[in-house]
Amino acid sequence: MAEPFPPLSEWGNYYVITGGAAAALTGLQFVVIALRNEALERAGEAAESAVRAFGTPTVLHLSAVLLVAAIMSIPRQSPTSLVVCVAVTGLAGLAFSARVLLLARRQRVYRPVLSDWIWHVAMPCVAYASLMAAALALRWSPGLALDVVGAGSLLLLFIGIRNAWDSAVWIAAGRH
Repeated sequence: MAEPFPPLSEWGNYYVITGGAAAALTGLQFVVIALRNEALERAGEAAESAVRAFGTPTVLHLSAVLLVAAIMSIPRQSPTSLVVCVAVTGLAGLAFSARVLLLARRQRVYRPVLSDWIWHVAMPCVAYASLMAAALALRWSPGLALDVVGAGSLLLLFIGIRNAWDSAVWIAAGRH
């Protein structure tokens, strides 16, 4: 027998914090992308491929945190609608992560190192897979599943922070 579905209101403050942080960091990432484009101007059209491979995913991961916060805050959210929303978010994130892998391999402006593959491809896959797993578990173990959604969301936030910082450092180092 499945445990009773806990009230999502218990998570309200958590998602206000993570969603607000993700929204603010998304705005800052636009500044980083603008600086990156300026730094890569000499590379011509190749700069666009680097932004698609490394900048756009960071914005998407931060936006996914904001999306999860919004999903978890929907008034009168039913267990079924929550399962569908979280599953679709996880599935879309996994599909996008596969695209990031292809884009990172195709771009020629920057040669990714191991930490780039970990933080730009592997860790997002873990985060989005955790959302998928949580969606599947929501019916049978909702308390644990909600913890996993929170952890996946927080991981995406940390990925966004790390990758935005990495971009800023790369730009700063490239200007000297």
